[in-house]
Amino acid sequence: MAIFKIDEIRNMNEEEIAEELRKLETDLIRERGIVTAGGAPEKPGMIKDIRKTIARINTVKKERMQ
Repeated sequence: MAIFKIDEIRNMNEEEIAEELRKLETDLIRERGIVTAGGAPEKPGMIKDIRKTIARINTVKKERMQ
């Protein structure tokens, strides 16, 4: 799993963006599953970082649509 800066995302093509978004969503589901199963995540800030990266990707996708 990678946390990207906005410039890195803007340099990706559509296929790379779609692939990374799918990976991040899978990672987010897995991290949240650990928390809801009663355990504590290994890295508590990881959920926040994943959500921010997903938001960045969605922002770039919307920018490209305009």
